[in-house]
Amino acid sequence: MLMSIPFVYHASYSQLALPSTHRFPTTKYHNLYQHALKHHLLIEQCRHTPMPMTKEALFRVHCPQYVEQFINGTLDHKAQRRIGFPWSTALVTRTLHAVNGTRLCTDLALEHGIAIHLTGGYHHAHYNYGSGFCIFNDLVIAARLAIDSGKIDKVLIFDCDVHQGDGTATLTQGCPDIISCSIHCAQNFPSRKQQSDHDIDLDKGCTDKRYLEHIQQILPYLIRLHQPDLIIYDAGVDIHQHDDLGYFAISNQGILARDKQVISIAKMHNIPLAAVIGGGYSRNEAELTHRHSQLLIAANESW
Repeated sequence: MLMSIPFVYHASYSQLALPSTHRFPTTKYHNLYQHALKHHLLIEQCRHTPMPMTKEALFRVHCPQYVEQFINGTLDHKAQRRIGFPWSTALVTRTLHAVNGTRLCTDLALEHGIAIHLTGGYHHAHYNYGSGFCIFNDLVIAARLAIDSGKIDKVLIFDCDVHQGDGTATLTQGCPDIISCSIHCAQNFPSRKQQSDHDIDLDKGCTDKRYLEHIQQILPYLIRLHQPDLIIYDAGVDIHQHDDLGYFAISNQGILARDKQVISIAKMHNIPLAAVIGGGYSRNEAELTHRHSQLLIAANESW
């Protein structure tokens, strides 16, 4: 088993005090981190800890006024409610570290071929507002900074979260160097879909077989068509049949098979892969950890 997968994690990811009734599973990041170390899916020596993202870097993708208002805690109530979190300094700390964590993950992927971020996938964040637990779009920010650094020319954001990456779609329209692909449930949030470069709308109840056939067809096609220098992969597990916010019928085995497919296809084409764990919602913490751990198992088996 490969024991040297670089990964990104910061303690602030799970240090967000939320009401017990809140849908966002803030404990899952620390739980996954501990599980991965215990079961030797990751090793502590390969952990990389992000610094907070600078405002200047956020300005490359997001409205400066929106950035300032969020950081200073002056967003109006409606804007804060759309995000879905009560504002706090802990939320700002978590957000800035998490967004920079995905940027760090892309750097590590370019250096080592693969890297995993134990949060990320904030694909509902738009230019001047946040939505659906997403404040700043880490996927687009990481892609933009990687390209602007001069290291690479083109990035494919391959989003397999059950919800459409609507913020990613709007932020990358008119950006030929960032290709957005969203494979999602047609009947799920957001109700008003945006136009990605490639949208694959699947119906409620989608099964392992049908889902995996789409992955096997679309990813090699996108690589041939766009020839990206880096793939940023949103490995959301809210596709699971028992996810609280997902409408698909995908099993744990289906999640593992998907992650193996994506990693193997990237490796076969010699394209660096930066993976974020994306969405996953369940009151059962052990079950949720098990679902997210499929990505780590796949990385160890496939890379």
